[in-house]
Formats: sequence, C-alpha cells, structure tokens
Amino acid sequence: MTIPDDHPRANSLKTREKVIEGMHAKIVAEAGLIAHGRGEAFDYLIGEKTPSNALNQEKAAVAMILLAENPVISINGNVAVLCPEDLILLSELTGAPLEVNLFYNRAEREKIVANKLLNLGAEQILGIDAEYQTSIPELTHSRRVVDRRGIYSADVVFVPLEDGDRTTALRKMGKKVITVDLNPLSRTSLWANVAIVNNVIRAIPEMIEIAKELKEQKQAELEKIINVFDNSESLKITLTFISERLEKLAKDELKKLKNID
Repeated sequence: MTIPDDHPRANSLKTREKVIEGMHAKIVAEAGLIAHGRGEAFDYLIGEKTPSNALNQEKAAVAMILLAENPVISINGNVAVLCPEDLILLSELTGAPLEVNLFYNRAEREKIVANKLLNLGAEQILGIDAEYQTSIPELTHSRRVVDRRGIYSADVVFVPLEDGDRTTALRKMGKKVITVDLNPLSRTSLWANVAIVNNVIRAIPEMIEIAKELKEQKQAELEKIINVFDNSESLKITLTFISERLEKLAKDELKKLKNID
C-alpha cells in the first residue's frame, strides 16, 4: 500500500503496514496486530510524541543495562519488524545480547525472526538452540522457554512490548526488568523496575543516543541515575501528564466547536 507523506496519519499508517507485512512474513503473530492497535490508542493519549518523563525513564533503563553483569534484550515478533536495526545497534552499544522469545511460538517462526536479525547484522541470537533451553518457573505458556545463557541467567532483562505475567515471573526470579509499554497501568509497567511509557519506534533510537552518552560516564554516575529513579513515582508523573493533556485538549476542542457554531 502506498501512503502519501502528506496524509495526516502517514507515520502511523506506515508503521501499521510494517506490522501487517511482518504478519505475512510469519514474523508477527495475528494477535500481534491487535496488540499494536491497542498500543496505538495509548500513543494518541501521549500525543504521539516522546514525553519529557519518558526520556528520564529511558536514561534510567540504559544506565541499568550498562551496569548489569549479564543484560539481555528480549525480542518478540512485533519489535522484530518495528525496530530491528535499532535493537541490534543498542545490543552492540550496551553488550546485551539479543534473545528471541515468542508467545505464539513455533520453531519455524523462531528461525524466521532470528534469520531476519542475523541478515540485518546481528552477530549472535540466543533462544533458538534447543540444547540451551530451560523454563521460567510459574509460567505455562510458550514464553516460559528461555535460553540458559541469556534470559535465564541474566540479572537485567529488557523486554520491549512484553506480557505482564512474564514480567512478574522474571521479577520473582530476582531479575531487574525494563519494559517499553504505552499503557502506564498495565501489569508490565507496574511490575517493571523501569517502565518506559513511549512508542518503541521512538524509545529505542532515543536509548541509542543515551547509551552513546552514558558509556563515557563512570560507574558512580550511572548508579546515581538508577538510585534516584522510582518506577511508581515515574508512572504517576506519566499519568498526570496524560490527564492534564487530555483536559487541555478537551477544552481546546470545545472552543473550536463553539466558534464553528
């Protein structure tokens, strides 16, 4: 589908097309289309731009990854089509390997996702070798299966576009969890150590720039960034921002309607 650049929803429609193409390529599950639409709705609430507080969340996330001994970036179908090159670059900058982990999992789909990342320049993909597979306690669905060298032994797991039950299970295993979730009230956001309330296609490129800057910082400076960050307080700031923005938007639109009358 050709989308004209002057269409008021051009960026959103182009992103949708990526997800649809990913489904046809067997990278994205059909349910991934629904998940993307749900995220799109929340993106409207923050104005389809990065809120200033999201930058603070992203900074804390990058600092946590850089300080980790065994960080891992979890890859699902949606992020594999939305921002694969950026995730590969973030992996290279932070030293956090990529691990494929799918809710609607089939060996064929696993390999397709892994091959996409490898073809784009990723050096290694975890999660696809049966000999290294083990399970996360408490989970019964496919995402319980993880790589012993990756998520299972990681101290920090970055799970963009994650499901809440696995975030909860990872926390109960003693791991620190970083998420990207446009819903600030989801279980994923509430259970994470650092929840980034932003669109993943904006968040990951911004994290790359932050990583370039923070890589030059001393450990004490990185620790300071994490120590002052509180996920609950951060989510409160986000919710206040959304509430105030919607209130202002409603007032502005009512004024416009009165002028039309």
